[in-house]
Amino acid sequence: MSESPKLITGLADVERIESIPLEQQYDFGSTYEMLQSAALRFGDKNALIFLPSGSAEEKPFIYTHGELLRRVTQTANLLHRLGVGADDVVAYLLPNLPQTHFVLWGGEAAGIVCPVNPLLEAGHIIEVLRAANAKVLVTVAPGPGGDELWQKTSAVVESVPSLETVLLVRLAQYLDPDFEATDSGPKSVAGRTVLDLDSETDREPGDRLLSGRSIQPTDIASYFHTGGTTGTPKIARHTHANEVFITWQLGKFLDLGPGSVFLCGLPLFHVNAAFVTGLGTFAAGGTVLLAGIQGYRTPGLIAGFWKLIEKYRVNFFSGVPTIYAALLDVPVGETDVSSLRFAACGAAPMPPDVIRRFESLTGLSLLEGYGLTEVTCATCLNPPAGERRAGSIGLRLPYQKVKAAIVDEEGRLVRQCEENEIGNLLIAGPAVFPGYLRVEDNRKAWPEEGWFNTGDLCRIDADGYVWLTGRAKDLIIRGGHNIDPQMIEDALAGHPEVALAAAVGQPDAYAGELPMAYVERRPGSNPDPQELVAFCREHIAERAAVPVRIVVLDALPLTAVGKTYKPELRMRAIEHVLTEALREKSVAATVTARADKRFGTVATVRLGDKRQREIAEEVLGKFAVASEIE
Repeated sequence: MSESPKLITGLADVERIESIPLEQQYDFGSTYEMLQSAALRFGDKNALIFLPSGSAEEKPFIYTHGELLRRVTQTANLLHRLGVGADDVVAYLLPNLPQTHFVLWGGEAAGIVCPVNPLLEAGHIIEVLRAANAKVLVTVAPGPGGDELWQKTSAVVESVPSLETVLLVRLAQYLDPDFEATDSGPKSVAGRTVLDLDSETDREPGDRLLSGRSIQPTDIASYFHTGGTTGTPKIARHTHANEVFITWQLGKFLDLGPGSVFLCGLPLFHVNAAFVTGLGTFAAGGTVLLAGIQGYRTPGLIAGFWKLIEKYRVNFFSGVPTIYAALLDVPVGETDVSSLRFAACGAAPMPPDVIRRFESLTGLSLLEGYGLTEVTCATCLNPPAGERRAGSIGLRLPYQKVKAAIVDEEGRLVRQCEENEIGNLLIAGPAVFPGYLRVEDNRKAWPEEGWFNTGDLCRIDADGYVWLTGRAKDLIIRGGHNIDPQMIEDALAGHPEVALAAAVGQPDAYAGELPMAYVERRPGSNPDPQELVAFCREHIAERAAVPVRIVVLDALPLTAVGKTYKPELRMRAIEHVLTEALREKSVAATVTARADKRFGTVATVRLGDKRQREIAEEVLGKFAVASEIE
């Protein structure tokens, strides 16, 4: 492996960087200015390489830094022609395409861009677009690869009164070798004008912004919605200052520079893909390898992953735990992956065994980190050149502040936690967003001025490493996607034999967590768990939220004030999953989960035969649950 960047080894290096006032570190006022600067310095160097099927063997679509800026500028000018001003919103429902980048950064240069997850159900997409008051929507055209999303989009447009224009990207240009550009296609949908994005963009100049807009750092650049594929999303507002800062910082921390190659497999509606494997790489003069129209979901991408690394001399990539678990089944063999410096992981806790096996397979350093939409992208990361503490999300990034704090039920700060004491993870600094679009979503989010309550629980050790210990917010995270348990509970409440329901996440070696539910039966009834699962399949629109297991109880555990006591249910889920996983390896054990002041939850495993300890350790290492063997 090539040498790790010698930037940050510990908290002292973070503080060393912070000794320079932030205003002296860069002078960009907008994301557009960052692209202008990169084009000026690295104009003829590759900025974006697109592989539609994610194969090392296919012919790539390549854009230099100069060409990237030109397409972004043309897109901004098209949007200006369509009436988009600084306060107007351009939404997109797109997979990973070069046009997605053009619309993302061109949309920010013209107005406010609103990326939307195409996997959301139509009702949630409508909610986001209505809340954003979207004026223009960019999506895929009907035809090869686009029919399913177009069908969903057609139903959505009719329910969003603010929409005036729909712009279409034809996937056929990447999927059909005989594709020829024509004007054939829908001219309107639900009374809105429909235009072809590429042909309309070609009509615009690419050397200047026709709007003459002077973008201010405090201007709102984007609306990124939170969450995964389920639950009602909140909309986080980002300023240009937020996005410029995080872009500069990630480039600094990861030692990105001219010639750096960052593979992007995460979706471009998500902040990680936009800023880590996107603008951060562009701004540093590097190259984004956009692998697969569906990113990591593209068929065959994972199987041919190491060949991509070898051919394009990739230096970095980032993913979620499920991606790394899948890569463990793909041998590196004789493939040359020496260009890789490290890989980053976030979105969900990484099982220690996956980290160990992945690093053993590749010889690569895997850096766990932490970020969320509300802080633009990333807040903490294990230092590339310093000690990486497995299970920790690492050190705070320069100029960002973190603390563990006790917060009362009204969301107000009570006090800051002591060293290694568990509390709510609060974040402040230039990456923290100015608030959610809906005023009501900001209630309880700000315990004190400037400090955002992430809803996660953590402890911070003596060396500044941050350790997540649980969640104050009641979410289930399946493979990096947030699932609102209320969706499951509401569905089960509609069953005639269910009195109460409580959904929690149970540990999973692959996805981190899977949704499951406990139900309290109605008097005189005896519901069948499998029938309840089938009932959920019929009544929960999002497949990812359907519980994998349902347990029927006489009564759910309650708090003193009569609320369902979910911590106990989570403990039961942990005990069941770990016991079954050990049993599959013929290890007889008693598993007891308990709350812990340092780790949040610890599973104590008592073995029937101490000679099976090694097998037990291997099994337990697959789960992101702290454990101890007695």
